[in-house]
Amino acid sequence: MLNVLKRTIVPVVAFIVTLSALWAGTRQHAWWWLVLVSLPILVLGVYDWFQTSWTITRNYPVSGRIRWLFYKLRPFLRAYIVEDNLSGQPFPFEARNLVHERARGKTDTHPFGTERDPGGTDYHWLMHSIAPEKDPEREPRVLVRNAQTGKPYEASVLNISAMSFGALSANAVRALNIGAKLGGFYHDTGEGGLSPYHLENGGDLVWELGSGYFGARDKNGRFDAERFRDGAVHEQVKMTEIKLSQGAKPGHGGLLPAAKVTEEIALARGVPAHQDCLSPAGHSAFSNPIEMLEFAARMRDLSGGKPVGIKLCIGQPYEVFAIMKAMIKTGIRPEFIVVDGGEGGTGAAPIELSDWVGMPLIEGLILMRNALVGCNLKDEIKLVASGKVYSGMGLARNIALGADWCNAARAFMFSIGCIQAQRCHLGTCPTGVTTQDPARQRGLVPEVQGQRAARFHEKTVAAMVDMVAAAGLKHPKDLEPHYLMHRTGPESALPFDRIHAFLPAGILLDAPEDTLYSEWWEAAQINSFRPAIDLVATRATARPVAGAH
Repeated sequence: MLNVLKRTIVPVVAFIVTLSALWAGTRQHAWWWLVLVSLPILVLGVYDWFQTSWTITRNYPVSGRIRWLFYKLRPFLRAYIVEDNLSGQPFPFEARNLVHERARGKTDTHPFGTERDPGGTDYHWLMHSIAPEKDPEREPRVLVRNAQTGKPYEASVLNISAMSFGALSANAVRALNIGAKLGGFYHDTGEGGLSPYHLENGGDLVWELGSGYFGARDKNGRFDAERFRDGAVHEQVKMTEIKLSQGAKPGHGGLLPAAKVTEEIALARGVPAHQDCLSPAGHSAFSNPIEMLEFAARMRDLSGGKPVGIKLCIGQPYEVFAIMKAMIKTGIRPEFIVVDGGEGGTGAAPIELSDWVGMPLIEGLILMRNALVGCNLKDEIKLVASGKVYSGMGLARNIALGADWCNAARAFMFSIGCIQAQRCHLGTCPTGVTTQDPARQRGLVPEVQGQRAARFHEKTVAAMVDMVAAAGLKHPKDLEPHYLMHRTGPESALPFDRIHAFLPAGILLDAPEDTLYSEWWEAAQINSFRPAIDLVATRATARPVAGAH
């Protein structure tokens, strides 16, 4: 009996208080205010005692709900009180604060030395020179073109990665595009279509087409060439891009539920309003590497010769080599390839896919770099790194490992007000970035936040340029893997080119058997994304290969 009394102490006290207040209220009306407080608690306690849905409140009426309160507050308490500057995830406070300070024009200098542990095994650094470059390229850009390009484009070394209207609010899209216009960098539309909000402010755009072909689809959900041409020839659209997969949920389609498919989202995507909007896991316009390249060439022709790219999170290496072989066979060259890291991104996704599926950015970037260099294609095809870039060091690292430029999504979300509340998928974003609720969007003023996005870009690129100059180099393209050191143990550190294998030019054409990719290269075929050989049997008989690390 005593144990039951302890567990029901809150409703018991509420019962006693209610009876006492009722008795006292017969003589003094002020006591009725206490009844207004205690009676609802008593009613709630009775409900909790008899309900059958929740064990915790059935055993601990009312008081069990305190656990729910702290459970809901836990992410916020941890972010603001518990975590230190470097331990938060997905982005630590240090990263979020750096973006916010740069976006708002505040100082981004830091006193009293680094808070990082230089002896930790995850520590890496850029090797500087005694003779730093005095006149580095202050606004480095990359010319995107090859022999098949009709309308080349000069890209910044940092751009806005793919985020769709629908996932982002209209005001967020406006703000990002204002930033792109002011800062001279491009804004990737994401697969959600070319919306009016992308086109309002004149910023450069890369129009991404996913498997749903939103904005360029017929009534059956297949690619519509005429609708694509109508959008792709727009002056603001500088390049187009085929999305094969994304880091947040590689190999997985998507579903925008009917409740979120508003009239304006339906118009941008070319789908019926108030109905489920499906993005299939795979494309219907092609089914093998050659067909994919032919589709890319068709997109380039329809756009009037604008560069076309491919975006993917890398999975099976033989699929990458199948694309390389198909390019060699057909002669078709996309102007750029975007490698998205498997660390996850802005899109809400099943946690197993975000946590365990997809190659992390560094490994994926190096693999794609080796594929292009090993096939003598790197001079014709630019390589782009997309994933968790927010600082000058992130830019410098990725470019040193083979990227020509970087794309960032979440960092630009921070720049326009995101606080990492992680309510993106619930429609309750407190800053108006990822919600379609007009009342919440009101807090995001595009003209103000757009300037902040541009300022973040400017200061981050400037920080990277300072690092490049410190290394004695003029342009980021001069960075190489050996400029990066990575600690491999408490008493050892090695350059990146001693940790990872970086293939010499043409070796996959001349002697693939001498590389660590030999069996994957053999398994790749141009008429299918499936392996041509039994990889398990091949590994059982394979000899050690030169260059394996």
